[in-house]
This record gives sequence, structure tokens and C-alpha cells, in this order.
Amino acid sequence: MNSSLIGFPRVGKGRELKFASEKYFRKEISVEELEKVAKGLKIMHWNLQQAAGISHIPSNDFSYYDNLLDLTVLLNALPNGYRQLGLNERDTYFAAARGYQGEAGDVKALAMKKWFNTNYHYLVPELFDDTEIKLVGDKPFAEYEEAKEIGVLTKPVLIGGFTFLKLAKYKGSKTINDFADQVANAYIAILNRFNEQGVAWVQFDEPSLVTDLSEEDVALFTAIYEKVLAHKGNVKVLLQTYFGDIRDSYEEVIGLDFDGIGLDFIEGKQTVELLERHVFPADKTLFAGVLNGKNIWKSDYKKVIDLVNGLEKYSNDIVISTSCSLLHVPYTLESETSLPADVSRYFAFAKEKLQEIKELTELIGTSGYEEQEAYLANLQVFSADRVYEDKHVQASVASLTERDFVRNFPRKKRRAIQKEKLQLGLLPTTTIGSFPQTREVKQNRSKYRKGDIGRAEYDENIKGFIKECIDLQEELGLDVLVHGESERNDMVEFFGENLAGYVFTEKAWVQSYGTRCVKPPIIFGDIRRENPITVFYSEYAQSLSDKPVKGMLTGPVTILNWSFPREDISLREMAFQIGLAIREEVQDLEAAGIKIIQIDEAALKEKLPIRREEWASEYLDWAIPAFRLCHSGVRPETQVHTHMCYSEFEEIVQDIDNMDADVISFEASRSKLTIIDALKANQFETEVGPGVYDIHSPRVPSVEEMVAVLKNALTKIDEENLWINPDCGLKTRGIKETRESLANLVAAAKIIKDAVSV
Repeated sequence: MNSSLIGFPRVGKGRELKFASEKYFRKEISVEELEKVAKGLKIMHWNLQQAAGISHIPSNDFSYYDNLLDLTVLLNALPNGYRQLGLNERDTYFAAARGYQGEAGDVKALAMKKWFNTNYHYLVPELFDDTEIKLVGDKPFAEYEEAKEIGVLTKPVLIGGFTFLKLAKYKGSKTINDFADQVANAYIAILNRFNEQGVAWVQFDEPSLVTDLSEEDVALFTAIYEKVLAHKGNVKVLLQTYFGDIRDSYEEVIGLDFDGIGLDFIEGKQTVELLERHVFPADKTLFAGVLNGKNIWKSDYKKVIDLVNGLEKYSNDIVISTSCSLLHVPYTLESETSLPADVSRYFAFAKEKLQEIKELTELIGTSGYEEQEAYLANLQVFSADRVYEDKHVQASVASLTERDFVRNFPRKKRRAIQKEKLQLGLLPTTTIGSFPQTREVKQNRSKYRKGDIGRAEYDENIKGFIKECIDLQEELGLDVLVHGESERNDMVEFFGENLAGYVFTEKAWVQSYGTRCVKPPIIFGDIRRENPITVFYSEYAQSLSDKPVKGMLTGPVTILNWSFPREDISLREMAFQIGLAIREEVQDLEAAGIKIIQIDEAALKEKLPIRREEWASEYLDWAIPAFRLCHSGVRPETQVHTHMCYSEFEEIVQDIDNMDADVISFEASRSKLTIIDALKANQFETEVGPGVYDIHSPRVPSVEEMVAVLKNALTKIDEENLWINPDCGLKTRGIKETRESLANLVAAAKIIKDAVSV
């Protein structure tokens, strides 16, 4: 049986691409040196896949920052503002990704959004009325030739034209349909180039097909591909879908002249049903996504083989594949030296999933496969009992009642009490939580983990960092302070390390966006808090200032969504277990005198089902209560904040208001604060800080720029309800740019406060 891979992690086993890119940003290496690192990674990954016997090896899945940005450049759709900087090709690309502020000009980065239901983020294409979409670049063709030079014939991968148009933002009077012909012609030109190169297969990714589609959407998709496929020549075209099923367009898809169709059998709830209801064409290859590309657990060979054997009644030409790109899992278990063998035996990262594919292609269709060594070894793993049970935690979740999810005082009454208690005045300024992770902060953590310093010295150093952070905020004149989170490597991993039921990795990094990588912890058993987690540092920080210092926590939904979850119990059960643990921490912070407690739910929308009909029944009906569980026991004078980032929230604004927080901050600056229109339309009760500047870019916003943002916000949000803050934590930024940006923020706030008080 043949096999295919949709995509492979690109940052490298040791995050080589991240470090090389950051050196390039700091002008420590040349563009040629950066490209050398990139080429080495591509060659290594192609060789790995070839060694694993992958039949359809992808190329062009590599990116310096983001694949959709790559496509935007390829299709001549990069906005003129970036091109007019006059930078070289690579720096123009990075200006769109990160923003640019220098001798050539000052531009903001493109907006960044979640890639469907993952923790990866893409850069949103912006199409203007004068945008002319056409093929201008050569990246996919050059990478095919790179692989060919080392003896690897690849399957070039591109995001499809329909998904490109669906994810784009339209900045003029033209709409999606006005660009359809241009996109189709560009993809015809792409196929012509691949024909000239002698490419056998090309993969067009169309994940937008798994979303709710209107009749107009399906008609647009059909029109584009009827035109494109008429010019495919000798190239076989694979339509690849993932993250769900294509129930709204399946009949149209199988009626088009695709040579292969990739379907998701992991998250696609109706995929098998679609095959049962509609005959899969005999002249097409079924690329079956039967291995989970988003989680780190080993595949159950028996279940996979049974599934594939069952699919043979629908297709006599099946290629097995992962359910999506392996971009969403860590690189390899080989880097993990501390995981116990009785834990690691259950995991398969990207490289190990290649071995799983290799073994499954050899087992499927082989008589007596049940006696093969690979099958027996896998069976032994799935026959073992791996769950770390905690009966007390299970009983606590089972005994929860409706009263455990409700604060005793309604929000409007709490607001009056809190304003009297906190005395913050109008338009209070604050930050989201983290401050720059300097070299000294990272060295302190590294020395402690290596055993070079003891806990007492580590904590004394942390207290020093906290004091520096508090002093800086006092100097700048912020109203509500934070302790800076210098004890935290990651907002989720830090809490996971302090909760029973989690296991941790050393180098299991996953790309979140650009050079930003995260190391998600793994939920291995039932979760409980063993000891206070943040109280010591928060209590110390508050002792340094008369101003309120926020206690900083990560919420249960974000901890869950940014972890690799168990597959043997429900997400609801895990969220409530975490919620009970955070509830204990909230109560301890309040008892320690912390007046403002922030419970971040940065990833609330991340696991929102792609299909709208499933939002409430499969997600919001437990996600919102899990957050309320954390804070329902606090006194009315304790102000509860939360923060959300990276997503569009307009469609669930009412659900967010129902979280019953007192203050919420959004990451909204890259999206031009469009969420404030939804807040006004829904009569949003929660006080709100929509984020006045983008922290994901190194550029320093001017005072005038932030004054304009605040004036706009005040047209939609009452001055009594508006907070002034950056749009996310400052962990990834440098000290100099942070100081300058916050100084400008405070200056802008003063201008607005003075104007409001007149």
C-alpha cells in the first residue's frame, strides 16, 4: 500500500530555523547563511521521509514564516505598502510578517489569525481593488528541483485557490467573486510550470471545504476548479482536505476531475457516511487520513487496519496518510532523555509517525499481519493500563452542582464595589502579564534546572527580576501592575508542571507562528493541584507597591487547549479537573490579599468546532462553565480579569460576556479593533481593554497612533468600561522596545484622560 504525507515540521529538530531567523533579524547572519540553514533542513526532512518509504513526499511545505504568506507572495498579492519599502525580497517578506520600522519606512505587519482549530497562526492576505493576482514567484518550483537534485521526487503542496480567497480580507469595493478568475488563471499557470518540470502529483490543500459552506461558496469552488483542472495536463492533482469532513461539497468534489481526494477520517465525523451515501469514483485515488496528525499518542494499529480494510469497499485505490500536516506535533521523541519508558512508549511525534506509516503500509493487506512483530508490539502498548487515576478528583468533578459555577453578586453590583475599593479612576492602564524574558531570566531558569543553583538562590533571583519589573511600571506610571512572570517558561507549561497528572518534555517544540515555538505539556492522568503555584511570587510583588498587582493565572480551557489531551476521557472532564485546580489557586491568591486576579483564556476559541451547529453542544456548554468554576467562589470586591488572543471573537461575544469576568482584554490590534463593533452591538457588560498596539511586531507605536486607536474605541465603548493596554503579553519583546512602547501608551492614555475629564 502507498502512503502520503501532507506536511512535515519545518523548524528542525533543534529549532534551527527559529534561531537562524532570529539571528538574521538581528543582522548577525546574511540572507545567504539563513538560506543555507533552510536548505539543510529541507534536505534532511526529504531524506527522512524517503527512508521511511513515504510514497508521496511533500515539497513546498517548508516556510520561513508562514505558508499562506508564501502563497500571497507567489500570487503577487502582497500589499503595495510592503513593496514600496524598497527592501530586498526576503526583507520585504519579513516586513509583511513582522512589521518594519526603519530608514525605509514604517509599516505594520499583516493581521494574524488561528489556522482553523489548531494553535498555529497564519498571516491574513489583504486584497485591494488594484491587486492583480498572477503567478510571479518560483518557490514551489525551486523546491521541487532542490529535492530532485538529491534524488527525491516530491509532490509539491500549495494552499488551494478557494481557501486563499476564503481566508483573505477584502480592502476595497471588490469581493471574493471579483478575484476568482484571476486566481484560477494563476493556478493554471502553476500547473503549466509543474507540467514543464515533469511533476507527477501536485497537492492543493483546501481546508476551507470542511467549514460551513453556502451554495454560493460551493459554486465558487466548483467554478475555480472546473477552469483549473481543464488545464492540468499530465500532472495528477490531489485535492487535500483536513480538520473535518466535506459534507457541504462532497458531491461536487467527486464530480470534478481530481485524480486524488484526501479525506480526514480522524476529525471528519461524517466522512465514512459520505462514502456510504455517494459512490467514490473508481478513477480517483482515495488519500485516507487515518493517523492523527494533531496529537502525540501512538496509533492503534488494529483500529487503523480495520478502518482501512473497511474503506476498501468504497475504493480499490487507497493511499494512507496522516489526518493533517505533522506541523502540529513535535519533531521526534529521540530528543527526550527524561521521559520514563513506561510513559514515552505511548507517544509518537512526527518522526515516529513516519515509522508508523511505514509499518502500517507493510501490515495492511498482508496475510497473517496479526503475527507480525510490529503489530504485536503495538498491540502490547494498547493492552496496557496507562491512566493515572485519582478517585478523589473524579468524585469532585462528579459532585459539582450549578451553584459551583455562579458568583453570588451580579456583575453590575460588583462593579460599584470594586470601583470604590480599587480607586483606579477612568481609563486605567495596565499590561497583559508577561514582561520580556531577558537573557538573565532564561539563565536563572536554566541554571536551576541543571542543578547549578538551589531553589533559595533561584527564588532570590526571581524576586530581583520582579522588583525590576515593578520599578519599571511605577516609573512609567501604569495604574495596575504585573509581576512580569519571570518564573514562567510558558503560560501553560508552567502550570502543568505544578499539577499532578501532567508529563513534560524537554525539546518537544511545536511552531505557533513564525519563530515562536511552544512546548505543550501532555495530560497523562487525572489532574489536581498539589501545592500553591503562584501565591509566593504574587504576594511578594504586591508588597513592593501600593498599586494593585494582578495575580496571573492561566485558565482551564487554555491549559487544556494548549496541551496534548488524553484520548480516553472527554474534554469536558479534563476542563473541569483543571478548573477545580485553578479555583484553589484563585482562593489562595484572594486570601493572600491580591485584589485583582487575571485568569487568561487566550485559547478559548481555538477548539471551537468548525461547524457552527456544534458550538454549543460540543464546546461552549462546558468551556464557559469551566472558566466560571475558577472564580465563582471569590468575594465581590475581588476583580476578575481574563485575556483572549489570536482569534476573531465577534460570533461568540455573548458567550464571552457570560463568562462573568469583570474585565476582559482582547488581542485585537492587528484586526484594527473590529471587535468593538460587536461589543457595542451585543451591549457587552464586561469592562474591556481591546489592545492598543501589536506586541507581535518589534515596531514601537507612536503616541499619536495610540491616541487615534483610543479615540476610535471611545466611539463604541463607554469611558467607564474602557481599559488601556497592549494586546498581549510582552514576553517575546526586548526591554528597550517595551519601555518605549509602554511610555508612549501611558502618554497616549494621559492625553485621552485629560480630554475626557474636561
